Amino acid sequence: MHSRSVPRMATAHLLFGYLGSGKTTFARHLEVEHRAVRFTPDEWMARLFGDDPPEKIFPEKAEAILGLLEPLWARCLCLGIDVVLDYGFWARMERDQVRGIVGQLGASACLYRLHCSDEEARRRIEARNRSGDRSLYIAPETYDALRSRFEPLDHDEACVEADLRTLR
Repeated sequence: MHSRSVPRMATAHLLFGYLGSGKTTFARHLEVEHRAVRFTPDEWMARLFGDDPPEKIFPEKAEAILGLLEPLWARCLCLGIDVVLDYGFWARMERDQVRGIVGQLGASACLYRLHCSDEEARRRIEARNRSGDRSLYIAPETYDALRSRFEPLDHDEACVEADLRTLR
């Protein structure tokens, strides 16, 4: 007779932060620390559509990538495997939707808030733009233009304050 072990409750690590706040750096740390599978949509965008896809196709392609990734991270959670969702989660609606899916799957969600000064974020983005790694190019004017889409966490959204300085 075979005994079935109950899979452990998996955790979805959700990363919230604006451009250049260190989300992907922190995501890479979490994937190792928790033996998790990391999902970074920007890397998929850069690989599939180049590091500076045209603005007019970006929303459609980004939505398609998120649609492809969701069943993958959901399956991982069902199998008891932690996931790191390096999405940014700029909108409350998006955060609530993903937390709802995670809960329906019987997993837990942990939201991390990453923040740094605009000066530091711009410095990081500039360095990343020069590095040639598989990330999206972000022009200085894009940093400002996208700010209006960023919705701060509400008082009822529990989160862990992430600090990249502690990763060294």
